[in-house]
Amino acid sequence: MPLSLLAALALGATPAPARPQPYTIQDQVTMRRLSGPRVSPDGQQIVYVLRTTDMEANRGRNDLWLVNLDGQGAPRQLTSHPDSDSEPTWAPDGKSLFFLSSRGGSSQVWRLPVDGGEPQQVTKLPLDVGAFRLSGDGSQLAVAMDVFPDCASLECNTQRDAERSNKKKSSGRSFDKLFVRHWDGWKDGKRSHVFVVPVAGGTPVDVMKGLDADGPSKPFGGSEEFTFTPDGKSVVFTARDVGRAESWSTDLDLFLAPVDGKAKPRKLTEKNRATDTSPVFSPDGKTLAYLAMSRPGYEADRYRVILRTWPGGQERVLAEEWDRSAGALAWSADGKTLYATANHLGIQPVFALDVASGKVSQLTKDGTDDSPQPAGGGRVVYVHDDLDSPADLFVMNADGTGTRQLTQVNQDALARIRFGAFEQFEFPGWNNETVRAWVVKPVDFDAKRQYPLAFLIHGGPQGSFGNHFHYRWNPQVYAARGYVAVMVDFHGSTGYGQAFTDAIRDDWGGKPLEDLKKGLAAAMERYPFIHKQRRCALGASYGGYMINWIAGNWADGFQCLVNHDGIFDEHMGYYDTEELWFPEWEHNGTPWEKPEAYRKHSPSEFVAKWKTPMMVVHGGQDFRVVETQGLATFTALQRRGIPSKLLYFPDENHWVVKPANSVQWHEEVLAWLDQWTRK
Repeated sequence: MPLSLLAALALGATPAPARPQPYTIQDQVTMRRLSGPRVSPDGQQIVYVLRTTDMEANRGRNDLWLVNLDGQGAPRQLTSHPDSDSEPTWAPDGKSLFFLSSRGGSSQVWRLPVDGGEPQQVTKLPLDVGAFRLSGDGSQLAVAMDVFPDCASLECNTQRDAERSNKKKSSGRSFDKLFVRHWDGWKDGKRSHVFVVPVAGGTPVDVMKGLDADGPSKPFGGSEEFTFTPDGKSVVFTARDVGRAESWSTDLDLFLAPVDGKAKPRKLTEKNRATDTSPVFSPDGKTLAYLAMSRPGYEADRYRVILRTWPGGQERVLAEEWDRSAGALAWSADGKTLYATANHLGIQPVFALDVASGKVSQLTKDGTDDSPQPAGGGRVVYVHDDLDSPADLFVMNADGTGTRQLTQVNQDALARIRFGAFEQFEFPGWNNETVRAWVVKPVDFDAKRQYPLAFLIHGGPQGSFGNHFHYRWNPQVYAARGYVAVMVDFHGSTGYGQAFTDAIRDDWGGKPLEDLKKGLAAAMERYPFIHKQRRCALGASYGGYMINWIAGNWADGFQCLVNHDGIFDEHMGYYDTEELWFPEWEHNGTPWEKPEAYRKHSPSEFVAKWKTPMMVVHGGQDFRVVETQGLATFTALQRRGIPSKLLYFPDENHWVVKPANSVQWHEEVLAWLDQWTRK
């Protein structure tokens, strides 16, 4: 990376130029990121987390901010410690906030008076707290900590850690079951367990004692996966307790455990062998809502909303006919409505689900919305972003009218930035079924010119390249460089009905490739300003796989390719990944049961046809698609004499997240595109 850019980033934002400039890599990594809003008990204030980028420290830093629902007064910064503060939670009286902070060298729960005063440390546990929830009366905390399941006390855990660290001469790790490693970390025998501890202090109680399972789930589960019961006497939590089948099972269940730990956790969702998660109680405490899949082994099945009478246990599916996968559940104050988000035709709106009838109403119309919550006056607060606007807080009436923006966390940055205009288009894809795509035009677009193409392919594969301001794969980066960016939601994408999502199963290189070909043809016809001979395709994860697949099955499509963390060999990819349920579902079984299923869509089978220059990017801590897949891709390219480049990050996982690494990633990828499209 050029020293000049590093120095500029370390010094912070430069004065705004007289005329707005195209979006830059510096903008990409330093844009403020809003998340985690929580509405106060009286519905009149919202606390949220704001991440800023510390380039000198090469990391993000999170602080807490407060804004009034009525929009009066500017947002107020509540914390400014060099260490990160997150997960704000209101005390029942609305006078203070509980939050998670790493200040003091350990992640613990702290408390801050809203009207002023210094934060006070609430928990002083010998282990880091990963997530927490506050009981309804504010007297108890449920905290998640990584522990050895067979330890009877926290002291046992610290002693065992000390014993391990003292054994310096040997470095061997011994395992007798999977997982051996997961996402980006090696397993060390510890599990995330939920403990209950009084806010006033006392001995933490492991409500999952002896359970050889993680609650919340790893690697991405958080406080949304556990909650106190309305009476505060028990905790409902999510965990996958399936023994040795853990690495090939998606059977997460809801469990009920007493806060005193005197009884073993009881499984509430025994009958469902697929995923059950995200429990949330209604305001009157009489109904438990949660999300549930129905097909075991499938991580991208539709999430249905389940309503369970409490404590009776009778269940019903809410809005069974709604062919969307729900997320981010929140009850209205009167308990008559559940708010949810879901991918929908290339956007992610807020929906209102009527609890009595199951009627579904779409409340927002564009962009990507998240974290809907009831607020004062029957209104709804949510987070919104789109392809030219990073996330901010908004509020609307319960019927979706009267939308008003509450924050402008990137106001200064956006004032000096020009983005490319964007729109959605559709075309007949595989089997003449409607497929949708997005196009982002270059900054300072001139219809009389022709522009090179950046053809972006999303991962998942059950995902979507929708109307969303992405902090890693942002098409505006390419638009600012003078490229047209096109993103196709091929068969297998989410938000178009479950059958469309399911269509990719056992057909990774079939329907999606046809959709991509037809999508490119449709874009070329619809947008004559796209240059016919200056086109590059880029993708990560499944998108990286597709880049390898394109190399052997669409050799005349592009002048260059960029493969980030993509699979080279499907057969070996099964044996060196960690979550085995994924390939087993996608290819209808294991490699020894269905060898042809793994072979027929493996890019390694078509290396003899490769000829397109390719850049390969891989992270050394990526245990989902391991580094040897990237190295094998690069080896094949080099041996075939194809112009190629390898960019390797030893300290990154499946994503590139460190600010300096992100800068380097973008600089080298854009330089690769320029090399092959601007000759």
